[in-house]
Amino acid sequence: MKKSGNAIVLVSGGMDSALTAGIADRKHTLNILHVNYGQRTQARELKSFNDIAEYYKVKKRLVVNISHLKDIGGSSLTDKKLNVSRADLKNRKIPTSYVPFRNANILSIAVSWAEVINARKIYIGAVEEDSSGYPDCRKEFFDAFNKMIAKGTKPGSGIKVETPIINFSKKEIVLNSVRINAPLHLTWSCYKENKIACGECDSCALRLRGFQQAGIEDPLRYKKILNYN
Repeated sequence: MKKSGNAIVLVSGGMDSALTAGIADRKHTLNILHVNYGQRTQARELKSFNDIAEYYKVKKRLVVNISHLKDIGGSSLTDKKLNVSRADLKNRKIPTSYVPFRNANILSIAVSWAEVINARKIYIGAVEEDSSGYPDCRKEFFDAFNKMIAKGTKPGSGIKVETPIINFSKKEIVLNSVRINAPLHLTWSCYKENKIACGECDSCALRLRGFQQAGIEDPLRYKKILNYN
């Protein structure tokens, strides 16, 4: 398939962004962006980012440090005085792991880069239905952000944020990753640990439930494997 121009993909190192990169790779030349913001698992996420970049043979990578999010605080991912909550997948409240307005910070960087390299598409692996309820992972947030891009970039830039898996469940993310050979074995999801995943934080629980519902073995090692199905 002939590829249509440059695209930027936000790659955290998790399985959502790995699948999103695989989807974008079928249509565009990939340029991938990763952000270090002082999170507990920063080093491990960066490793996964680089592994995923190698897997998709991406030549242009941008790693940006926005440690001001750690200085601002307010999240258990960046402030070690706050405990990372144990998963409660029935809870509809926003968990302590929410990093205030993080996606807006990251997308703003992506838009700046897109203007320079003439990329019209910015892909992000945000998931609304089966996420932790983060307000900046909702479709209406990205719709509003696209309107802001149109107002705040040079005429004719045509830059738009794409959210191809926004309505997927984690089960669907696992199954689609297997279908297109996205590198699940290279990804990292845990919010707390850098070597062996905890199995108890929101991100581990959502991931484990997805694999359990899909009937596929998760390639990650866990300290605890609970049944979230």
